[in-house]
Amino acid sequence: MVDADVPKSDDLCGQPNDREGQMTRMMADCRRFPSDSNCSLVIIGEEEEVARAAADHAMSVHGHPDSAETRAAIRGFLEPAENYSLEARPQESMPA
Repeated sequence: MVDADVPKSDDLCGQPNDREGQMTRMMADCRRFPSDSNCSLVIIGEEEEVARAAADHAMSVHGHPDSAETRAAIRGFLEPAENYSLEARPQESMPA
């Protein structure tokens, strides 16, 4: 029996589930870029939550300014979560 009041395509958070309209999980990986703290943080989740958490991290831990430019740059750094690896990553230069 199916409860007519329960949406079939949404999970408990109201997001499309894996069966219909799968949302792409994204990753922000601090290991990509050099830092004084040799940061190893990796954040994986839905794009909006990863972008928000990565921006907060960049500002509070790495001292980046709280600006639209910082947030836009972070969005540009996001990559599909499927790229995650436990192995160390070669570091890239931060774009100017």
